[in-house]
Amino acid sequence: MADAKVLVYTTDPCGYCNAAKSLLQSREIAYEEVDLARDPEGREALLERTGQATFPQILIGERSLGGFQELLAADREGRLGDLLAEAA
Repeated sequence: MADAKVLVYTTDPCGYCNAAKSLLQSREIAYEEVDLARDPEGREALLERTGQATFPQILIGERSLGGFQELLAADREGRLGDLLAEAA
């Protein structure tokens, strides 16, 4: 797939985080995981950046996609590849 930078902000335990990472891996989409389980300052910065406090939070390039449900919807609708290409 495209060489867009994909960031997945996670916490632990988080079933949706695991599902998002699994989906990305199954599509052979490289991503960087940022674990905020023990990082309150990082959580605050993420909230400021995305406006969301839930996990996972997925960013493609500079664009906030949302969480697992949004990732799954983009994949099922065939938009995920386009989002990656736009951000590359």
